[in-house]
Amino acid sequence: MNLPMRLHLRSLTIAIILACTAHRVSAQTPSALWGKSGESWTPTSRLPDFSFAGYHRGEAPLPADLPARANVRDFGATGDGKHDDTAAFRKAIEQTASGAIDIPPGRYLITDILDIRKPNLLLRGAGPAKTTLYFPKFLNDVRPNMGNTTTGEPTSSYSWSGGFIWIRGDYSNADLAKITAPAKRGDTSLTLSSAKSLKVAQEIEIRQDDDPQNTLATYLYANDPGPLKQLKGRTRASLVTRILSINGDRISIDRPLRFDVNLRWRPRILLFEPTVKEVGIEGLRFEFPNIPYTGHFTELGHNAIALTDVADCWVRNIIIDHCDSGIFVGGRFCTVQDVIYHSDRTPDKQLNCT
Repeated sequence: MNLPMRLHLRSLTIAIILACTAHRVSAQTPSALWGKSGESWTPTSRLPDFSFAGYHRGEAPLPADLPARANVRDFGATGDGKHDDTAAFRKAIEQTASGAIDIPPGRYLITDILDIRKPNLLLRGAGPAKTTLYFPKFLNDVRPNMGNTTTGEPTSSYSWSGGFIWIRGDYSNADLAKITAPAKRGDTSLTLSSAKSLKVAQEIEIRQDDDPQNTLATYLYANDPGPLKQLKGRTRASLVTRILSINGDRISIDRPLRFDVNLRWRPRILLFEPTVKEVGIEGLRFEFPNIPYTGHFTELGHNAIALTDVADCWVRNIIIDHCDSGIFVGGRFCTVQDVIYHSDRTPDKQLNCT
């Protein structure tokens, strides 16, 4: 994507974000961070540059018209809403090396998690008006995973994670070099202990980890972080970028730093090689039972989709009915679009809320 287009997308994205709070700000008072049309923004601004967001950094359209390599009906799925089709879906996922798995019109009963742990796969329904996946159980019933809130309250971990279609990968954590000199937010070059294991055009992760005093968290929250006791030095700052040039032990990168680099946070360069990429979910309706809602941290996992440690994946053209949580996105350069949430659930009578 050329620079003018990147700047246009960045301006459009940030403008939309600012518009979300426009009702609180007079139309005659422009944002001090943005200005009237972006003139106040710089790479050192606290407003991040969002122009790298989305599938392939926004540089490529989502895949279209991928050829079908399999059909869940060929693996025994009935789509009649009565017979359990979980095993058929699993076989289709396991036995399809790559490409699209078609899910024809029907109502498919799914009673366990469908894991996708490999790249280059698409689950494709005939459209949310035609293809429905029905999940009568809770995630915590089929894969129990109880935990606690930060205040010690017992709760299912599915209150904040997991999905019945769960795309899971891993990022390489191999250290390639240490960063040996401080840098400021907005900078595009770094000094390393050695650049011998790096190459131009390589994708890398810049990572920093907090110290026991939570100074990184304090910095990220602009010196107003609130109570820090529960953080326990576990805050991390991370940025995936691409190497533009190498000059000795100094590299230039293709996007401005979103945070300062401070040697007390052990800054380093890691290899970025996701094990799961190019996985899509599209053209489906996810339906859960219409039951009363009992409040946050009581959810047991009527969750549709989760993406964990993946890259360049997408979810589009989806309707989700009566869920606890719809989509958890824990990936890099992923796109979610054209998703409709619908629910007729009512608060439980014992829930004290307005």
